Amino acid sequence: MALAFDEYGRPFIILKEQEQKTRLRGIKAQKANISAEKVIARVLRTSLGPKGMDKMLQSPDGNVTITNDGATILEHMDVDNQITKLMVELSQSQDYEIGDGTTGVVVMAGALLEQAERLLERGIHPIRIAEGYEMASRIAVEHLEHIVQKFDFGPINIELLVQTCMTTLSSKIVNRCKRPLAEISVKAVLSVADLERKDVNLDLIKVEGKVGGKLEDTELVYGITVDKDMSHPQMPKKIEDAKMAILTCPFEPPKPKTKHKDVGATLVICQWGFDDEANHLLMPRNLPAVRWVGGVELELIAIATGGRIVPRFQELTPEKLGRAGLVREKSFGTTKDKMLYIEHCANSRAVTIFIRGGNKMMIEETKRSIHDALCGQESHSQQFYCLWWWISRDFLLNCCRGRCR
Repeated sequence: MALAFDEYGRPFIILKEQEQKTRLRGIKAQKANISAEKVIARVLRTSLGPKGMDKMLQSPDGNVTITNDGATILEHMDVDNQITKLMVELSQSQDYEIGDGTTGVVVMAGALLEQAERLLERGIHPIRIAEGYEMASRIAVEHLEHIVQKFDFGPINIELLVQTCMTTLSSKIVNRCKRPLAEISVKAVLSVADLERKDVNLDLIKVEGKVGGKLEDTELVYGITVDKDMSHPQMPKKIEDAKMAILTCPFEPPKPKTKHKDVGATLVICQWGFDDEANHLLMPRNLPAVRWVGGVELELIAIATGGRIVPRFQELTPEKLGRAGLVREKSFGTTKDKMLYIEHCANSRAVTIFIRGGNKMMIEETKRSIHDALCGQESHSQQFYCLWWWISRDFLLNCCRGRCR
């Protein structure tokens, strides 16, 4: 090794021994890949099952995450080996397709590779080993088709779905409240599911959280929630059959004094703020208002309620009003935090799972647990295990052929 300088005086190191270095090939490369994967599998193995332990992960900026979700653990791990990067993609594929089982699929792939290593030591060719696993996957799929059981469920008969959901939550940090959380998850899925087409759009289920309260305070809202409150404390806190005027124009004097047509709005939602004089003009007319609503939330409200976002007062008409069965403001105990609940929307079946917890870490982990519970109901058990086999098979084909170096 020698030190040299370029034309700008910047130092760089010359490695004279570079020619003596060689790449791992053949059986050595395959064993190195298997060894790296076994390390990842052993790390995740202790977090699997009802008695699995949580992992504490710290990011470079100092944020701490405590979880036993396999996809989250691998996502936060700083990996540089190609085989470990492939394991991260394996877990992400499972999370994208199924939503649950991200730890089990990695542990299962590690067990299969551990057995493959023994066959390699006996002199069996990697292609033969991969073909054997492919044959085993076909046998497993055929066996699953024979042992699969179907059961009927509906909006009233949900006990079997709740039991399935509780199985998913048993290995999570929220297992002490697995029964009420399972019931909330099942009701949320059935609220947005199309039972005739057997299709579930999970995008219609919004999962929100707010620090404070207990985990038992988690509730299902048949609508959307907005982290805002009424602009004046004396305004009504509950509005039934609400007709909402959704505005993006400044709601300040002299605008409220202008002669515009009375369109029959019972609630005003404005993107901008307004002062006490505007509140003074709204109070005698019994017109509650919400201010400083973000653009994203404003669009969500417009879509859910079937309303139109109005940029100018002159364009406000009865046809552009959004409609909801109930709009209410809710306070949370001694924290004095308030949120707006917009329920029974006219144009959407969207629901919101509103999570409460003592700290941010608990909220985030509960969100991940709820995600697994929702996806676990959407997926079929046969598809779940078949995907394990087929993804593991592709992983073995690439690894045993020595392509991951």
